[in-house]
Amino acid sequence: MKLPLRFPYPLMEATPVSGLPQGDEWQYEPKWDGFRCLVFRDADEVRLQSKAGKPLERYFPEVVAHVQALGARRFVLDGELVVKVGRHLSFDDLLQRIHPAQSRIEKLSEETPAQLKVFDLLVDERGALRAEEPLRIRRRWLEAFASRYFEDDGIALSQVTLRLATAKRWLAGAGVDTDGVVAKRRDLPYQSGNRDGMVKVKRIRSADCVVGGFRYASRGRGIGSLLLGLYDDDGTLNHVGFCSGLDATVRKGLKERLEKLVKPPGFTGRAPGGPSRWNERSAEWQPLAPKLVVEVAYDHVTDGRFRHGTRFLRWRPDKAPSQCTMDQIEKRRPRRAAARTE
Repeated sequence: MKLPLRFPYPLMEATPVSGLPQGDEWQYEPKWDGFRCLVFRDADEVRLQSKAGKPLERYFPEVVAHVQALGARRFVLDGELVVKVGRHLSFDDLLQRIHPAQSRIEKLSEETPAQLKVFDLLVDERGALRAEEPLRIRRRWLEAFASRYFEDDGIALSQVTLRLATAKRWLAGAGVDTDGVVAKRRDLPYQSGNRDGMVKVKRIRSADCVVGGFRYASRGRGIGSLLLGLYDDDGTLNHVGFCSGLDATVRKGLKERLEKLVKPPGFTGRAPGGPSRWNERSAEWQPLAPKLVVEVAYDHVTDGRFRHGTRFLRWRPDKAPSQCTMDQIEKRRPRRAAARTE
């Protein structure tokens, strides 16, 4: 028997918005601070897929073991990989798992094991496709699946609420292990490969950007700033701002890492100009191959650019550069359902 969905399968993604949508057609979930993960099981074969469509089994052997221990033999789940240290989730410890040394991965899998938070069921244990059904139906299938098969802390059912007040409490910080709230349309099937019917609201305004280039510091040859890019609808990488003020931890080994990636053109659309607009001291910049993704915090956006310099939050090796698109910073209002279908 073969699964009706094949690895890699395009995930349903969320559009960043500034406020939670309202209406009976929406459900709300915690936005976990981790790696998005699709789980495929077909008999003895288990695949873990990242948001970028890459395999993750090598980095999370303990999660593979938890999946293999489930009583169900065929299914596809959508969820988030997280690592808990003490009472809180730690994205930094999660990042440590993306390591080239297998011995290091195995050691960390025992010291800081990952957990899978599951929030959707795309194929059930009988191999039946559920992704084409409305979310409100899929959620009932998922809860029944979880009650039958989730038996330890390695795999857990993610929370959900229909109450806007509860979602607002999560967003205000009542859920210490979350960094925001995701809202999903209950009347829609799984939106593979697009952002229709799913939005996210973060406690901070942040965006995942491609590092399309860098500038050396005005004194010495250290790294002065990272030049940030986002892809438009035509697949063109446009310069949208910069990130400076990097601390010593970020700077460690950064110069060598960036210089290995120097390759023109860096940006295929709007490129960095002189230093006047954002007060960057040097007009000279080095183009990079679009390989690195960084999450930055920002305050305002004007004409498709960050108005001021951004603040470095973290590297995002789990995301593909092609996923760093302009719709992260463009204002789009979520649609309301025209009609609810049963």
